[in-house]
Amino acid sequence: MTETQNRKTGTKTLFLSDLHIESDQGPIMDSLLRILHNDAKGADAIYFLGDVFEAWIGDDDDCPAADKMAEVLSSLSQNGTGIYFMHGNRDFLLGDEFASRCGGKLIDDPTVVDLYGQRVVLMHGDSLCTRDSAYMEFRQQVRDPAWQQAFLARPLLERMMVAQQLRQQSQAANSNKASDIMDVTHEEVIKSLVKHDVNLMIHGHTHRPGIHTIRLPEDVNGSTEAHRIVLGAWDQKAWILEFRPDGYDLKPVAHQSA
Repeated sequence: MTETQNRKTGTKTLFLSDLHIESDQGPIMDSLLRILHNDAKGADAIYFLGDVFEAWIGDDDDCPAADKMAEVLSSLSQNGTGIYFMHGNRDFLLGDEFASRCGGKLIDDPTVVDLYGQRVVLMHGDSLCTRDSAYMEFRQQVRDPAWQQAFLARPLLERMMVAQQLRQQSQAANSNKASDIMDVTHEEVIKSLVKHDVNLMIHGHTHRPGIHTIRLPEDVNGSTEAHRIVLGAWDQKAWILEFRPDGYDLKPVAHQSA
């Protein structure tokens, strides 16, 4: 499913992912609030491309970090900034209730948007890591609506325990995987660009920020060249992609000491 945002005459659109928020205190939350109060002021839209939270066990969880975030985002929304959330591999249970509290909405992975006249495909990025067969099998399981419905029906405390177990299992499994296995599959990237008829892709997940030039095997929108922008994780510093009508910048923002 695609969603087109016609923002040809706007100012800027921001993209963030992989914040992995665990607390309403600390450098990550401080950086996010600073960015929302400053960089996001007057923005046409803010897209969170997954893993905003380290874990999300349901919109009924009393999460102080979510409350603090929702307060600021809803204010931006009321002033005309579009707020969009995409599921990640950590917060795939993020629901419409939380998005609504933020004055925003959930979007599909992938989603194609029109950014100031340019078609762009947005993804979290985990679906591109097809060489990690164990993870792809897990992803298929937890993205199944029936599995999610059954999980959300469990008591909150039980969900917390399961989430902790899954996190530990994921960390153990990743420590034994080759680094390139957890990166995107080049052929899958090309396949997605051609399928969605775009020359630009934005995603997170891999924690390898950068801008990559890709040669396409066929003409797409009058060109055989495309670009893949990878957003960075926020463990050491914050990362923002600022997309404007005249171009874009992927920039790190240092966490400030308290």
